[in-house]
Amino acid sequence: MRFDPGARTPPPAAPPDGAGNSQRWDRKACNWRRTAQVPSHTAAPTRRPRRASVAGMLETALATFVTFFVVVDPLGVAPIFMALTARDSALDRRRQARHGVAIAAVVILVFALGGEPMLKVLGIGLPAFRIAGGLLLLLLGIEMVMARHSGLRATTPDEEAEGERKSDIAVFPLAIPLIAGPGALTSVMLLMGEASGDLVRQGVTLAVMAGVLLLMLACLLLAGNLVRVMGVTGINVVTRVFGLVVAALAVQFMLDGARAAGMF
Repeated sequence: MRFDPGARTPPPAAPPDGAGNSQRWDRKACNWRRTAQVPSHTAAPTRRPRRASVAGMLETALATFVTFFVVVDPLGVAPIFMALTARDSALDRRRQARHGVAIAAVVILVFALGGEPMLKVLGIGLPAFRIAGGLLLLLLGIEMVMARHSGLRATTPDEEAEGERKSDIAVFPLAIPLIAGPGALTSVMLLMGEASGDLVRQGVTLAVMAGVLLLMLACLLLAGNLVRVMGVTGINVVTRVFGLVVAALAVQFMLDGARAAGMF
């Protein structure tokens, strides 16, 4: 489309060309010229959002450490271990501590990797397990606050008497139920369920659990020194503080399960 050469102002609207491209007004030629289009392949590539940020990984690691450490309670297990191995030599005590932690690590790993498939086979949804597991952890937290020992996080009187008669307590009652007890196994399955579908978060969760088990081993090897330094009262004070944390985490697990189930 051409206009009068004497006209120096463009018409009010730019007519598109046959291909639908935008045009600009050429004052010298008094005509519309097609605007050069930037090829699409030259556009700046957009960065995909990272699946898991560093802040998210740190949050997962911190939550896993706090939950697993307070549930396993290495400081609370140490005096029980000392009482069960009072008549053993230092060499036997170290051997049983290493074997007990290793066996507990295998049991925890089995529940961490196979817990969710097992729930699917049984027809139990993850929200239901979160509510039930949260209720179990709440009872555990109440017992820790009250500084009472029961089958949830320690041995029963009959189990303790049987353990005192055994020459090797690595499997029972050290590995199960003192370390890999119901509370620990429940928390492991809940934490792995929270990271379901994200291999990076699951790897971080397993690594932090391994670190907590190493701390457990260190507490067992230094059990005599811990009991002498902190005393029974000091250990009970720390256990009560941990119990408050466990109770709060348990309520959060139950709320998450109820929300996932659509209850509110």
